[in-house]
Amino acid sequence: MPKTPIVFIHGLWLHATGWTNWLEMFESAGYDPGAPGYPGDGASVQDTRDHPERLAGLGINDLTAAYGDAIAALPAKPIVIGHSLGGLIAQKLLARGTAAAAVAISPGQIRGVLRVPLVQLRSGSPALRRPRNRHRAISLTAEQFRFGFGNALPAEESQDLFDRWTIPGPGRPAFEVATSNLRRASASPAAVDTRRGDRGPLLFIAGGADHIVPPAVVKAAAKLYAAGPATTDHHVFPRRGHSMVLDHGWRDVADHSLDWLARQGF
Repeated sequence: MPKTPIVFIHGLWLHATGWTNWLEMFESAGYDPGAPGYPGDGASVQDTRDHPERLAGLGINDLTAAYGDAIAALPAKPIVIGHSLGGLIAQKLLARGTAAAAVAISPGQIRGVLRVPLVQLRSGSPALRRPRNRHRAISLTAEQFRFGFGNALPAEESQDLFDRWTIPGPGRPAFEVATSNLRRASASPAAVDTRRGDRGPLLFIAGGADHIVPPAVVKAAAKLYAAGPATTDHHVFPRRGHSMVLDHGWRDVADHSLDWLARQGF
């Protein structure tokens, strides 16, 4: 029997190789996983750091199209699991019928979510504070990573994750998310069809201490799907931050995702 493909989609400022533990775990569970990077990502963290210009100017639609192309080459419709911006892209792929199911972990804010906590604004400031950053690739400092990703971790672990996995990220998606509710749905790259009834199941996972995508934002996104008939589930890991797919507790999040997929028949 063919194995079900799974496509992992990383978020801004993290390299695709950060999914390595998940790839090994899901392969052992009988899936066929892969984690393609963004167009412009290098094969390694260091290569990507050395060439940030390759990521400059990429937007949400560019990234969604690239993952759609990668999925088109697969033998079957995959499950998509996305973190942060990758969680927003996973929702777009699911709504388009490109994916069979999706797990959105601390997903980037979609159009229609109106809550913007102050802590989220501060976390997005490295990209949003200068308009020209829309056309550039932005790197985080260790201090910025600590506030946005590693706030629920010991300082030593936050620094280790920063050193091992951070890369420049295109600034454009941050602006597209920040202005999404000022545009018509047809003009907003962060818009998702939340009412589509024939899509596959969707799981939202939030971190109770997340600064970049606070739990209230994830809950508000899940509520936008409530009017539709398709399965939408929501789970919060208390005291977990935005680093939860990488840090010492990653297995708890992966186990919950696996269990949920099994309950959906995948």
